[in-house]
Amino acid sequence: MKQCLKLLAVGLILQFVTSCKQKEKFDKEKFFPVLSFIQSQVADIDTSLHSIYKLVYVDSLRIDTLYVHRENFRKEANDFLSIPDISTAKYEDRYTEEKINDEMLNRVLLIYTPISPEKEEIQRQEVVIKPDPSGDKVTNIIINRVINTRDSAVQKRLLWKIDESFQVTTIRQLAGQPETTATIKVVWNDDE
Repeated sequence: MKQCLKLLAVGLILQFVTSCKQKEKFDKEKFFPVLSFIQSQVADIDTSLHSIYKLVYVDSLRIDTLYVHRENFRKEANDFLSIPDISTAKYEDRYTEEKINDEMLNRVLLIYTPISPEKEEIQRQEVVIKPDPSGDKVTNIIINRVINTRDSAVQKRLLWKIDESFQVTTIRQLAGQPETTATIKVVWNDDE
């Protein structure tokens, strides 16, 4: 009888420990799915009736304004659509998440930074959320991306304004040449 009670107690303890480990697995919050969110924005723009135009600034000297055909929008948004998806399990242990509640601006910031920056392409990713009783709304996504090759260093500063526009600033440093900066802004909902 004592052995049965011991076995029952051990079984209950093992079941408790196992359920705690499973709960731990489910309690861990996933990172905000930035890539999926942007893909849904692009899909919405594909079916919208908004005019799409692009502003191009090169070293703050030249400004061009161009109309963008709807079928070319995905190509223009490629810098966003080609980012690594840090919300996947592959990146789970490579990034940290910080949540900041800015009461003065009435915004919540989700900030993702790499644990080993020298190994990662995404150096910083921010999701700006406006809290609202009827449902929180993502307002901006900001991504700092670094792509290094043998002969160049490229920084891309990406800003996606939800349901409105996106901007890509590219800072390129080629070996033995001066640094160049180019900014492209694509607007599809200019209701301001």
